[in-house]
Amino acid sequence: MPSMNGVARPAIPGSRVEVVVGPGALDHLPDLVRRHGGTRVLLVTDPGIKDAGHVERAVRALYQAGLPVKVFDAVGENPTIIHVGRGVIASKPFEPDLIVGLGGGSAMDCGKGINFILTNGGRVADYWGHDKAAKPLLPFIAVPTTAGTGSDAQSYALITDPDTHQKMACGDKSALPRAAVLDPDLTATAPPKVAAATGIDAVAHAVESAGSTKRTDVSRALSKQAWTLLEPAFGRVTRDPADAAARQDMLLGAHVAGAAIENSMLGAAHALANPLTGLCGVVHGVAVGLMLPHVVRFNAAGGGTGTHPYADLAADAEDLARRIEVLLDAGGLPRTLAAVDVPPAKLPELAAMAAKQWTAQFNPRPVGEAELLAIYRMAAAASSNA
Repeated sequence: MPSMNGVARPAIPGSRVEVVVGPGALDHLPDLVRRHGGTRVLLVTDPGIKDAGHVERAVRALYQAGLPVKVFDAVGENPTIIHVGRGVIASKPFEPDLIVGLGGGSAMDCGKGINFILTNGGRVADYWGHDKAAKPLLPFIAVPTTAGTGSDAQSYALITDPDTHQKMACGDKSALPRAAVLDPDLTATAPPKVAAATGIDAVAHAVESAGSTKRTDVSRALSKQAWTLLEPAFGRVTRDPADAAARQDMLLGAHVAGAAIENSMLGAAHALANPLTGLCGVVHGVAVGLMLPHVVRFNAAGGGTGTHPYADLAADAEDLARRIEVLLDAGGLPRTLAAVDVPPAKLPELAAMAAKQWTAQFNPRPVGEAELLAIYRMAAAASSNA
């Protein structure tokens, strides 16, 4: 990988995002801002990232480079249209010409949502779907502080309507980050439970994009590269959170998995996870990790050509499912619905909601409400140490 003053700049096939990776990569943020035309920076983040000191470090670097900064640090978990609206109100008088999303997927997605409204007006719902913006968005730079969501490699923002609990996927080609800063120093402060939940989300992105009906030769290569980085790194970082090399591999693997999604799509595990988050309050990464082995087994049982949908990652689908379960155990993550207090009586309602999720249509084995209910029941009946 070409280097830049001690950090690497890997080329990710099929991605237009400039990537800077390595310890101290955040110090290159001012150079990236200027290279992508920024002179007045809106930095979108959350209180936890501010408390960790990362916001101060970023703001100091920008100010020392002569770049004025407005900080909006009121992003909440699973950002809603309310968070976006508050960000727009807070930042509009500042008139930023570039946005930095510093934090987990919530901060990056909220920053993208603010971008839609600042540049095009209207409501978040106006951009639900793809390429609904009439005017170009501001340049966006992503600085993830967790290794998981892949938002730093994607042109979509997930914004929730709190009244309906519907997650709106708002995408536009100009919402794609111009650059991503992958600095393992920033993930050192993530609590172990957060690191595990976001890390298994990245693993799910690699697995689901590998099996999606929208996969391409490019996305298949990205999915395999992401899995190859993430599987060993997840085990290393859960054993030793101080392992900076493992944290760097997790960041890069999560970004590559995000690029795989951008070139492919997801599947039933995410369709099943979203209602668990929206209706039952299960953290997204926990929910998708819990459902993933069951979805792998369900899809592999669909028959067809004789090769299972995830053959790029493992020769045997049952082996793949068990390897995912090993990762869940390593991260101390639940493997049953009972472990996250989801009652069996709730499953039909969850299945009805899951059937309406966008990602369900890209699952390699067709799924409707009945099939999704069957997978929930698999997760309800599973043994925690099967």
